[in-house]
Formats: sequence, structure tokens, C-alpha cells
Amino acid sequence: MASEPRSNDSSEPEQRHRAPYFWLPNALTTGTLWAGFYAIVAAIDRNFQWAGAAVLGAMIFDTLDGRVARWTNTQSEFGKEYDSLSDMVAFGLAPAILSYQWGVAALKEYNVYWGTLGWLATFLYAAAAAMRLARFNTRTAVADKRYFEGLPSPSAAATVAGFIWFASKYELEGLTALVLAFAMTCVGGILMVSRFAYWSGKEINLRGRVRWVYLLTIPLLYMVVTARPGEAIFAFFSLYAFHAPVVWAWRKIFHRRNIRDGEASAKS
Repeated sequence: MASEPRSNDSSEPEQRHRAPYFWLPNALTTGTLWAGFYAIVAAIDRNFQWAGAAVLGAMIFDTLDGRVARWTNTQSEFGKEYDSLSDMVAFGLAPAILSYQWGVAALKEYNVYWGTLGWLATFLYAAAAAMRLARFNTRTAVADKRYFEGLPSPSAAATVAGFIWFASKYELEGLTALVLAFAMTCVGGILMVSRFAYWSGKEINLRGRVRWVYLLTIPLLYMVVTARPGEAIFAFFSLYAFHAPVVWAWRKIFHRRNIRDGEASAKS
């Protein structure tokens, strides 16, 4: 009597081992989607501080889902696509709508053309976020894991949401504040599709030995963010966003200077 054919797929034990944990990364990704959706609803209701906090919550969920997937060895193509769609809502649409709700209506009071520029700036941000995520997905296999090409969409979202959180808390008003908000939204979109290199931090081994000095920064950052969340988020992520073009310009200037000095010394 012939026995039933047995599968020689060596991944079956691994799949059985991973099965109980498949839901966990996707649940965290759903948290990212929920936080982004809530940020949009809060922005429509003009609760800008809650909208900014929701974007921060989306960043926490987005950081955890990838790490949990790697720790539990539950990466999948479905999870990758689901994560990108959730990121588009939380870090593409939510910051754009937040910026739009905070300032476009007010800009129209100054001039209809100002309102049109604000609308275009927010759309530019949303389109740039979509292109940034598409580029990231298509270049994952060949990209240098130590750096991101272009500003990551969560960091761009935190920069925009952090500024509006800060501005709404201190009730910043006037044309200058509105123009600055839309300028940051526009620049954030441009930086996402740029080729500037941003440190990813993925080479850090959390399971290895960590210096005690670095461990002290964790409670310090926690206290700062807890005490002044809007200010801390805006300050940290705006520095992260703008440091790459500043470093690029610095290197370009000194590289040209070194070339000129070398040519001058060669002629002498």
C-alpha cells in the first residue's frame, strides 16, 4: 500500500513555529493605521494637539511592527504592503490634512492666492510621501541599510505635526506663522524625494553591549518628551530633517576649497 506523499518543504516547522505570532506585527501596523486615521479626524475637528499626538503614536507603532516582525521571524509580503498603505495614511495624508486644516482657511483670509499656494503645498507633501514609500519598497534589496535615501516619511510627518502642535499650543497666529508652516510642509515633501542620506540606526545591535552613557539618554529623552512633547518632537525631527542638506552643503564647500588649494599649490 502506497503511503501518502510527504512534503519535503523544510520551512514547515518554521511556519508552525511562527504561526502563533503572525498576528502581532499586523496588529501593530493596524495601530499605525488607526493613529493616522485618528489624526485626520482630530485635524478636521481642529484638535491640533491631539492630531500631533496621534502622529507620534503612529510613529511608535510603525517602529515596533518592523522590529517585532524581525524578532519573531514573521516577515511577509502581505505585511510589507500593509505597512506601506498604513504609512501612507499616517505619514502622508494625516500631516497634509493637519497642515491644511490649520492654515489654508486662515491664509484665504489674507489673499485667495495664498490659500491656493497652501493647498498646493499640502498636496505636494502627500504626493511626495507616496513617491517616497514607493521608492523605498522598490529599492529595499539594493539599498545601504545604514542610510535612508531621502527623509523618511515618519520623520517628515513628525516635523510638520510637531510644528503645528507647538504652534497651536502657544497660539501662534499671523501670516508669518502660516507661511512658515506651509514652507515646512513643502520642504518636508521635497526632502522626502531628495537623495540626501539620512542615518537609519539599523546597524545598532540592541542585544549587544550598550554603553551606560547611551542608557542614560533614554530616561532623559523620556522626561523631555513627557514634559514638552510638542516642542521636543519639533526640535528633534526638524534637526534630523535639515542636518542632511547642511552636511551635504558643508562637504561641497570644503571639497571645492580643497580642490582650489590643491591647484594653487600645484601651480606654485
